[in-house]
Amino acid sequence: MLRLRCLWWTSCSSSSLHSNRQFLNSTIKSSSSSSLFRSSKMEAVSYSTQSSSSKKLLFRQLFEKESSTYTYLLADASHPDKPALLVDPVDKTVDRDLSLIKDLGLKLIYAINTHVHADHVTGSGLIKTKVPGVKSIISKASKASADLHVEAGDKIQFGDFYLEVRATPGHTLGCVTYITGDDADQPQPRMAFTGDALLIRGCGRTDFQGGSSEQLYESIFTLPKDTFIYPAMITKGSRKWMLKEPFDCQVSTVGEEMLYNPRLTKDEETFKSIMENLKLSYPKMIDVAVPANMVCGLQDLESKAAA
Repeated sequence: MLRLRCLWWTSCSSSSLHSNRQFLNSTIKSSSSSSLFRSSKMEAVSYSTQSSSSKKLLFRQLFEKESSTYTYLLADASHPDKPALLVDPVDKTVDRDLSLIKDLGLKLIYAINTHVHADHVTGSGLIKTKVPGVKSIISKASKASADLHVEAGDKIQFGDFYLEVRATPGHTLGCVTYITGDDADQPQPRMAFTGDALLIRGCGRTDFQGGSSEQLYESIFTLPKDTFIYPAMITKGSRKWMLKEPFDCQVSTVGEEMLYNPRLTKDEETFKSIMENLKLSYPKMIDVAVPANMVCGLQDLESKAAA
């Protein structure tokens, strides 16, 4: 089943994660609500907070079942051009994502990745072949191909909103987190798209692609505690957490993870010991995904062109 989450941010005032979950739960129970669409293949939930601001950030969380990964759609719905971006698109769901963007009347301008993924092939390159003018983005430290390479402190602007780039290495050498701005006119609480670095009740492995448990531990704790966490994948730990919640929206906060994440509640030395003794199996997609993602997911197309 495809699970899709939609949030409309119209506020710059703080609201707790608990109250947001309560709203989501009450919305689901009310089948007559105009903000809720449900079918056998898709679910959408929307909510807003109060503000005098006229800016509206459209946000959706999209799920790819085979790799258990998330793609995020963000757009400035109040801007005349309705510019949008996708975070961590997957090749197998490109048509779905582009169809949604078309239905919503958005203009896709960026396809961005948090790192060189090992569990799926990015959809960035494929998107570029289907939507002229879209720019791909990845960190400079990743050494992967893209139209634009970003570093810590850079800002990715879309309409009146922007994402700030933060270096969060550890899972891979080139991992970055994209976090919404801290200006008064930006969505609050802030939203962080952490890729596979910080997960809900877990974190990314550190035993390949230049990973470092020490770097990961240090980089995670640089994020503001009240920041919402939107990871790039589901873990076994987050599945257990989801079963305890009345609604399985994949969102947490940095502060919540510092309290309840079974790895992050440990001191640095214990954390490093845990990461060094996970005894994880060899990633089944790594030999396909990493080479492809180093060239924006277009390895097959480039190979055919060279033949």
